[in-house]
Amino acid sequence: MTRTLIRPTGFVDSPFGHDGKVARLAGGLNWFGLVELIRVEGRKRVATEIVPVEGVEARFDADLKAQWTRITATRAPLQLGERTVRLDQPQVMGIVNATPDSFSDGGAYADASAAAEAGATMAAQGAAIIDVGGESTRPGASTVWEGDEIERVLPIVQQLAAGGNAVSIDTRKAAVMSAALGAGAGLVNDVSALTWDPQSAALVAEAGVPVVLMHHQGDPQTMQKDPRYDDVLVEVYLWLGERIEAAELAGIARDKILVDPGIGFGKTVAHNLELINGLALLHGLGCPIAIGASRKRMIGALANEAPADKRLPGSLALALKAVEQGAQIVRVHDVPETVQALKVWRGVRDSALTPRIA
Repeated sequence: MTRTLIRPTGFVDSPFGHDGKVARLAGGLNWFGLVELIRVEGRKRVATEIVPVEGVEARFDADLKAQWTRITATRAPLQLGERTVRLDQPQVMGIVNATPDSFSDGGAYADASAAAEAGATMAAQGAAIIDVGGESTRPGASTVWEGDEIERVLPIVQQLAAGGNAVSIDTRKAAVMSAALGAGAGLVNDVSALTWDPQSAALVAEAGVPVVLMHHQGDPQTMQKDPRYDDVLVEVYLWLGERIEAAELAGIARDKILVDPGIGFGKTVAHNLELINGLALLHGLGCPIAIGASRKRMIGALANEAPADKRLPGSLALALKAVEQGAQIVRVHDVPETVQALKVWRGVRDSALTPRIA
């Protein structure tokens, strides 16, 4: 099967002075003047062409028109309980891992109250969502029994939700999802994209909450042993498209689905870099993009093997690269630093969007 995919590129500071020669990306703060048309056979690109936005729609067939509509459509805000999270600007998701063995912050909190307090502090520092997890999915991590996972996350979710915070639950298990949603979580963040637990899709559909579908290759025990792709960017795009279709068939509305390319989940450094450089392609799926590159191994690989707690500068660089391509949510460990970086980015962007008066 042959089809063509559209990747926005040629980003500009503002639409002013371009006389309709640029398009707005996903209703956000980014504009682009070029697109890369990627011809795909099977699951691999066979040709590419860079063309201007101006007049490109005249070349589109029905599939390309549908992609174009999804690329340029405004993303609806997320409703997490009583909290509304706007997606017309990048938002920060703060990470609270109630685990003893997560790669960066495992065992950081003495108890549930300390973890909840840390999450509340992240919210006060500007995180729009607090993501609570009770099972490490770092390379080589073992599966945690759902009862233990619930015991870890439930009191944290309860305390954060009671404090009026928007909370997401980071889990692959339907039982953990159910317990956390019942305790006040408003979003499910599933690194398996609802493939690990056969009951998870129906549960999310019935709950009517947003869900993040993340790409992965393999499971945590094996995913980094020898990850291989013929064309990682195209394969991730197509795989996520298939998972969106499966979620819709299960009764989950498309406007409640977010996608995540899964940086570090069954990918080499080269794969991760290609995904980050080509991230804007995922807008063609029509769903908000979440990305978690904070403190990931690739930063150490590119920066003299810096340990996880010394990867803040690299984490900020990756977050800014993602939002420059329209990512709506960046999932991070270092909330105040990321919030500050995005505020400065937003200030520069707002200045560019202010037309000069002659």
